[in-house]
Amino acid sequence: MLKLDFHPAGRHFLQIPGPSPVPDRILRAMSYPTIDHRGPEFGALGLQVLAGIKKIFKTEQPVVIYPASGTGAWEAALTNTLSPGDAVLMYETGHFATLWKKMAEALGLKPEFLGLPGIEGWRRGVQADLIEERLRKDSGHQIKAVCVVHNETSTGVTSDIAAVRRAIDAAGHPALLLVDTISGLASADYRHDEWGVDVTVSGSQKGLMLPPGISFNAVSKKAIEASKSARLPKAFWGWAEIIEMNATGYWPYTPNTNLLYGLNEALDMILSEGLENTFARHERLAQACRKAVTTWGLEIQCADPAVYSPVLTGVMTPEGFDADAIRKTIYENFDMSLGTGLGKMKGKMFRIGHLGEANDLTLMATLAGCEMGLKLAGVKLAGSGVQAAMEVLAAQKKKPDLKVA
Repeated sequence: MLKLDFHPAGRHFLQIPGPSPVPDRILRAMSYPTIDHRGPEFGALGLQVLAGIKKIFKTEQPVVIYPASGTGAWEAALTNTLSPGDAVLMYETGHFATLWKKMAEALGLKPEFLGLPGIEGWRRGVQADLIEERLRKDSGHQIKAVCVVHNETSTGVTSDIAAVRRAIDAAGHPALLLVDTISGLASADYRHDEWGVDVTVSGSQKGLMLPPGISFNAVSKKAIEASKSARLPKAFWGWAEIIEMNATGYWPYTPNTNLLYGLNEALDMILSEGLENTFARHERLAQACRKAVTTWGLEIQCADPAVYSPVLTGVMTPEGFDADAIRKTIYENFDMSLGTGLGKMKGKMFRIGHLGEANDLTLMATLAGCEMGLKLAGVKLAGSGVQAAMEVLAAQKKKPDLKVA
């Protein structure tokens, strides 16, 4: 048996862009005794969770909950809406968009990858005009779906989904819009209904602050209608039976009861803070983090300030420095985990997560660990990012009235 004996003092800093740290409140909720998933108590829990998660997606339509990772929800989105050999337009923004394309190929679909060439495509968001241009050429409407990633976890880019919907509409094309917001949900503004998304894919381990193990499909009426004629094989992933049983708070299989306890607690935390307040908190932490990076004299992975992610910040390391070696130095010296560069960006950047149960001091400790680690690794910094981030955060705080009466 593998012995895990690395137990330094203090709490480990998990600052990857998901799984994010699980709050104690949620851990306690998950420790409740497991109940009968066919009993009345579970039905009440199911109805409460299903109603609450709709508020997070900003939808009045069904949200299907699976005991699976986000990868499972990717598959569910494709298999419920498409048929073998269907053409699918997918947009390359990073590693996870690439993995979704590979899944589409494995399922027998015919994905076409659109995007900017080389590394540039991994540093910018979805270019909606390219989607519109391609759909206008598809006069026979062979393309059945457009698939894009909202918040690309591998790069720190948040794309404009409303612009994608406008592009599809401007082209007069009937393609479904499928969106991955696995790392964006509950951290970055997202509006399933208002933006005209047909299937939204997400997972539990990011902004919802849960361990991995729950994933979601928010589905439109158009998507449900498409599912009735879709011919890709599906059984476990099928929406129809799940939505039918969800009407009374139950599932057609054994759900992950204790994770649903945790989800119920997470929804209470987020909705008590208020979604807009949650988004604002993430945005200000992101602003402070980016200020630290630029003050260090390092480059942010996202090259377009208009689509900076509020969830994570990708940090480009200078020429001659391996980003994974820097991450290793930080881990070994300060017990902090940072996200690795993925795919085309392997070894060229690291990712700082500032999502979920994060606050000013969480970020400041993270940046201090990064700054010390970069110096230990021999990276020459232009200035103190820690100090710069402190000034950004302090400027937004209320100052006390020290006047003496």
